[in-house]
Amino acid sequence: MDDHTLEKLQFDDIRELIAGHCSCALGKKLAHSMRPATESRTVTLWLSQVGELMAAAEQSSLPPLGGVHDIREHVHASAFPPPLEPEALAEVADTLGATAELCAWFLRVADTIPTLRRLGDRIGDLSPIAVAIREVIDARGQIRDYASDKLLQIRRTIESTRRRIRTALERLLRQSSLTRMLQYGGITFHNDRMVLPLKAEYRGRIEGIIHRTSDTGATLFVEPAESVELNNAIIRLRDEESKEMTRILRGLTQRVHLNADAILSTLSAIAILDLIAAKCRYARKRGCTCPTIDTGGVLDLHDARHPLLLEVFAKEAGADEPPREVIPNDIRLGDDFDVLVVTGPNTGGKTVVLKTVGMLSLMTQCGIPIPAGATSRMPVYRSILIDIGDEQSLQQSLSTFSSHLSHQLAILQRAGPRSLVLMDELGAGTDPDEGAAIGRAVLTELLRLKAQAIVTTHLSALKAVAYTTGRVDNASVEFDPQSLKPTFRLRIGEPGNSNALIIAKRLGMPARLIQQAGEYLAHSARALNLAIAGTQASRRQAEQARRDAREATLEADRQRQRYEKEQQVLLAEQEAFQRWTLWINNLEAGDDVYIRSLQRSARVVRMQLHKQNALVTTGTMDLEVPLRDIETPPAQT
Repeated sequence: MDDHTLEKLQFDDIRELIAGHCSCALGKKLAHSMRPATESRTVTLWLSQVGELMAAAEQSSLPPLGGVHDIREHVHASAFPPPLEPEALAEVADTLGATAELCAWFLRVADTIPTLRRLGDRIGDLSPIAVAIREVIDARGQIRDYASDKLLQIRRTIESTRRRIRTALERLLRQSSLTRMLQYGGITFHNDRMVLPLKAEYRGRIEGIIHRTSDTGATLFVEPAESVELNNAIIRLRDEESKEMTRILRGLTQRVHLNADAILSTLSAIAILDLIAAKCRYARKRGCTCPTIDTGGVLDLHDARHPLLLEVFAKEAGADEPPREVIPNDIRLGDDFDVLVVTGPNTGGKTVVLKTVGMLSLMTQCGIPIPAGATSRMPVYRSILIDIGDEQSLQQSLSTFSSHLSHQLAILQRAGPRSLVLMDELGAGTDPDEGAAIGRAVLTELLRLKAQAIVTTHLSALKAVAYTTGRVDNASVEFDPQSLKPTFRLRIGEPGNSNALIIAKRLGMPARLIQQAGEYLAHSARALNLAIAGTQASRRQAEQARRDAREATLEADRQRQRYEKEQQVLLAEQEAFQRWTLWINNLEAGDDVYIRSLQRSARVVRMQLHKQNALVTTGTMDLEVPLRDIETPPAQT
């Protein structure tokens, strides 16, 4: 898919949006690298995975991904001689420990996720490795004392030796003749060795090693002779401790390396699962649905909204007020026409229509639910080609017209079947007649190439193409002549009428000037406007009939789903009744039962099937209860 298209449609913002709904770095990296697929099979699979997870989340929950880190660098590093650091192994343990919960989640929902189950098969329960690491390394990334018997013994010896040093120094500090020679009465440290802060003028008065002098030269840090050998012993013990810790870390690192393939495969599946879950969270937050993939190439969007407008309006809204409404639109291509010519006033929403179709196509082909009605259908395009916005190039000294035309010619060279072409302001930037002629040639070429296209224009002459050429239709963005504001609603089949004279009249232009302006309109323009007015009512009725038919189909589908659900409930009740009947008929004296009306357990004394009741005892009394009041005891349900 063209990088220019992704940039112009601001697809990076969608990537960032989905990444923000990911639970771990693995999913975020995958979200930031999303690119639209161009094969229907792949897109269908991605959307099926999202749909299955959304359904499973309603019954259970989204998969647990807490504690998962991107440990791929650690896994790759485990192949080289230096062992992994304890902090790195602690991250590995957190991540691999989460696999047990993930596997348990997949077991709980296995029956409802046939497509996702294949992804779940790639996630191994690697928690035994996590347990082995956690037995050695704590949550802070420190090696535990009990990591090995040798390490425990070394650390105990170090601690006892430190106590002996401290005892020796404290004995010295109790000598009043010594304490007056110290800068302050306490033990300090130099490179992990206990030293005393001797005043410089008493140099040589304490036998031992001077390790350093203070910056002012007033204090000497002396290690008394009584503790030198003990401190040397600690240094030797620290060296042994380091070697033992290295041995322990090397063993854990080796275990990670031996399981590297399984770990990397699991991480890859977790990344995909996190991305799918992020798509679900986004869909729930913004009311998005998974469109049906139409292999016949039909685009049929119902109540489509631009996703980034939804985000902008949501951020604008205060805590206690709902966001502004993004006007939904029905947009279609590939059914009764392949090229749609959209006209209407500036700031009326024409460009938003182009960007909405382009963005929802990209989202669909990335397997992301779209903000549109549940009955929407989308094709899978091989390419989406766009000429939108101010493409003028100062470096190339091109005019806006020349720049647009250059892009349009490049698009025509690449367009073909399974291409979606989006062109803004076709024919603009030059003489209207010549611009219209070029625009018509471009539309004709798009039809010849069998591409689908939506183009916007201000040129009235291009509205006539739909009346003389098959597979082309008009559309307009509504404009309210009373409020002089656009409604942002797209009306397919209705080209935008000229509102200039109506607006001028509303703004107070004298009737004489309005009449003169009307007379100055070319005869062809007046004839076209009359033709548009004549067909407008019938086209509006036809579009309403299409919407009514779609709503009727949708309602019939809802009724069918309700019926199927009621049937499932009825079948489940029948099966439960049959199990209960079989159980009742096999009850014998001494069997435990539960009496629903008493809300307590009881024991059967005698079954009286001919009376449809049973004699039971509750321990304090015997009583007869109807069979319909008897249930299996809770422990047996």
